[in-house]
Amino acid sequence: MGDGKGALEVLAMTQLANPDPSFWHGKRVLLTGHTGFKGAWLALWLQRLGAQVVGLALPPATVPSLFELAQIASSCQSHLGDIRDAAALAALVQRSQPDIVLHLAAQALVRASYRDPVSTFATNVMGTVHTLEALRTVDSVRAVVVVTTDKVYQNLEHSFPYRESDALGGHDPYSASKAASEIAIASYRASFLAERQVAVASARAGNVIGGGDWSEDRLIPDAIRAWDAGQALQIRRPQAVRPWQHVLEPLCGYLRLAEQLVAQPALAGAYNFGPQTHEAATVRDVVQLAQHTYRRGEVAWGDGSEGPHEAGWLALEVAKARTQLGVAPRWTLAQTVQRTMDWYRRCGSGTNAAAACTDDIVAFEAAAGTP
Repeated sequence: MGDGKGALEVLAMTQLANPDPSFWHGKRVLLTGHTGFKGAWLALWLQRLGAQVVGLALPPATVPSLFELAQIASSCQSHLGDIRDAAALAALVQRSQPDIVLHLAAQALVRASYRDPVSTFATNVMGTVHTLEALRTVDSVRAVVVVTTDKVYQNLEHSFPYRESDALGGHDPYSASKAASEIAIASYRASFLAERQVAVASARAGNVIGGGDWSEDRLIPDAIRAWDAGQALQIRRPQAVRPWQHVLEPLCGYLRLAEQLVAQPALAGAYNFGPQTHEAATVRDVVQLAQHTYRRGEVAWGDGSEGPHEAGWLALEVAKARTQLGVAPRWTLAQTVQRTMDWYRRCGSGTNAAAACTDDIVAFEAAAGTP
């Protein structure tokens, strides 16, 4: 019994591993999508870890943007460009000679994909292909993490979480484009990059929230805009269930995944990142938590009939990330929403955005010691 308890204690601790500064210090990292919400957070964390970051992305899509507020361009070599431009992307890869590639650039909005499916497929599929193709001509790269989405699975609306081995699919153009990019990733890994000792993995993350997101058609940004303007937040599908998580949860996973790919290239493959299954929650749950933390906010609840098709129930199985990478969710949904709304309230009162992000990163890293 004593040995068994000790093993459980060791497992509990290994579930909460932080990125290793000794690994990242001095590493040349190509980060695509660094002007976006997740990309800006990741650029800040990589800077904190001592990495040399080269960023490639379109100009920020929103005003305001975390990229501008946190002055991300001053913390990395920032290049504005389009991953659909294969020649320009390949030239940047040749110049930067990265050790690690973190590919986040994407068209990441479901409703936008209905409005412009061609651009969505061009960015998410061919942009990924261009990135992987460019890596065939350099010898520096050891690991590649391509971020896709939790929506790559053929969603059968069943009541158990999706595993990495489940069938890919996609009803809407966004989901379909990300599922197609998963097939391209697997093809490039098997056909070209594995033989060059380049370990390639895909990261499928659940619904991400956190300070600094002002994207359209996302729950928390929509809430902030509506409530700060004294308007009611319009909710289309209050009963939709999603695997909500703080932005630092999957970013920690991406960094740990890259570290492990360098140490053990055989770990290449697909990985889910999300909350524990019981923490998947409805839109209504998240909105009510946000109201409580933000201390204001009217809501107009829809009946689920408005707009194009969106999945009603989605959750991820995250055991593979826990056992192979040593990462596991560390903030509950309530903590995640509170930290998110506190970020917006603090920055709205004059706190520097980069400092607010750093405070959350420090708190997240500290939470690794309290499983």
